[in-house]
Amino acid sequence: MNKGEMAAKLAKQTGLTKAKALDVINAIFAAEPGKGIVAVELDAGKKVVIPGFGTFGTRTRQARTGTNPATGSKIEIPKKTYAYFKPGKTLRERVET
Repeated sequence: MNKGEMAAKLAKQTGLTKAKALDVINAIFAAEPGKGIVAVELDAGKKVVIPGFGTFGTRTRQARTGTNPATGSKIEIPKKTYAYFKPGKTLRERVET
């Protein structure tokens, strides 16, 4: 499912126009800097918890020394912060059955 298909389903279930439904989806999920409720909260180091659905959050992978597979030389891999999604119990059980 893409964003347009999601907007169409949201519009049908809520009575919103497809354009308004797309605005709602963009307000929640937009990834551009300063936009999107989820992204703004993650930028601030916070979690977004939707009970039954799941949790959006960030994790940090510490800097470490690695090996370049092409040359065998040691390289420094910098610290990295990344986003994750952990499905909630209800969603996880629904998908697994």
